[in-house]
Amino acid sequence: MKRVQTPNLLPILALASFFIRLGGSISIRPVLTGPVMAYLGSRVALRCIAPNSSLPVTYELMGGDGVLMATVADLKGEQPASFYLKVTVALEGSYRCRATTGGSKAVSNSIKLTVVTPASNTRVTSQPYPPVAYEGSCIELTCSTTKGSHLSYTWFLNKKEVTSSPSPLFHHTGNKLVMGKVTPEHAGYYSCMAWSNVQDTRRFSSSFEVKVTVKVYVSKPRISFSISNPGASPSGNVTCWSTRGSPPVNISLLLDDKEVGSVTATESLAAWFSIAVVPGLDMGTVRCRVNTEVQKLMSEPLTLEVVPVGGDVKVEVEYLYRADSKLTAARLSCGVSRGTFPEYAWLLNDSVLPPETQRDSHIQPDPPHYALTDHRRILVLTKVGPEESGYYRCRARDSYNDSGHWVESEAVQVQVTDRILNCMPEATSSTETPSKVFMNTIEILTIAFCCFHFVTLAVALGCIYKMFDQNPDHDQVAIIGFDTLPLSASTSSEQDGPLSRDLVVQNQTVETTI
Repeated sequence: MKRVQTPNLLPILALASFFIRLGGSISIRPVLTGPVMAYLGSRVALRCIAPNSSLPVTYELMGGDGVLMATVADLKGEQPASFYLKVTVALEGSYRCRATTGGSKAVSNSIKLTVVTPASNTRVTSQPYPPVAYEGSCIELTCSTTKGSHLSYTWFLNKKEVTSSPSPLFHHTGNKLVMGKVTPEHAGYYSCMAWSNVQDTRRFSSSFEVKVTVKVYVSKPRISFSISNPGASPSGNVTCWSTRGSPPVNISLLLDDKEVGSVTATESLAAWFSIAVVPGLDMGTVRCRVNTEVQKLMSEPLTLEVVPVGGDVKVEVEYLYRADSKLTAARLSCGVSRGTFPEYAWLLNDSVLPPETQRDSHIQPDPPHYALTDHRRILVLTKVGPEESGYYRCRARDSYNDSGHWVESEAVQVQVTDRILNCMPEATSSTETPSKVFMNTIEILTIAFCCFHFVTLAVALGCIYKMFDQNPDHDQVAIIGFDTLPLSASTSSEQDGPLSRDLVVQNQTVETTI
């Protein structure tokens, strides 16, 4: 009987078991999930799962240095292991998960956890301190916190967000706001907000407002002088002021380079000083001085002398025309030869115009056809017609002496007729006076005299020509005629108004017989 040989299956089974174990270890691929940033003091969850792994599965959470932190067993399958941690500063770092099933082990991916400290006690500091600087200087503001990490910063000016500019003169970088050359527009109340953002959760801390002051350099002071008569003797008032600058400033008055008064102006840039004056006497030279912590300026000198009103008083009349050559207004100005503080008054046909009760220094017509300007020195006839014609005079006296003597001008006649209203040539400027528009009598006579000499010279030349003629026996009569263009002009008269008389030189003919 033949023996049947059975093959040995033990090596095959051992090899199969090896491959099965090898395949099982390869299939374990744990995955660790969780946040990468977390606020200090909050709680986070790290979850680890090894899909398609055989039960039971043991998950271990390990720190970056390989230290075991927690262990969770999965007995149901396909259930992630959750590791709950309270975030502290020491927890910041990298984490991994190790999964073990049967005899197989595998390590997950790494997660780096960043601990974010919320901002607290935010405040604004400045350089210089306090934040006060003159225009053109540099101011740097810093948003500081006692605690906080991974912070962003937002600046506010007068509660409105400040946007950064590419210009190096005004930009913010990091926690600093830099103003390279400040202007008055940069002044105001500044505040900042420090904030951080984790998983769409923003935490912030805001500062109190800090006032930034930008001072303006004081301009060169000006000086003026006025006089009043509150009592028996006149008193001088000197005003010192600057047109721009930031108070407070110290304003002093110097008389012949000696300080006679000083004021610290805190609300404005002006100061007033009283000083005794004697009319007709030179009291010296006054100047204003303005001092700040960085400036010292002086005004132009002013002679402190009150010259009484006196001398000649004259009235000048100027007629004003529209673009269509229609007379529309007359301007009368009063000039006095001397006087520091003259007061003016106008009279029409010996009646004060306008009434003395109206002593404004600016335009205020009363009645409507009259207006006064330049401290009543100029009288404007806003309506020009025959009813405004008459004799005008102005008078002047010292404004500080209500009982002073008036110095009067001669009467000047302003007589407007219909002919004057429409007689201006189109090519004449509308601001020229009638004396500039039409020739006067002297000019006409001068032109006529020149024409006569021209005719005489022509006759003489004709005589000389006849003397050298080739036919001296032939007597003839030379008649030389010159037709001159008509020259028209007008002169003022009391009947027809100014510039109404015409002088004409026409067709002068001279006969000479040789």
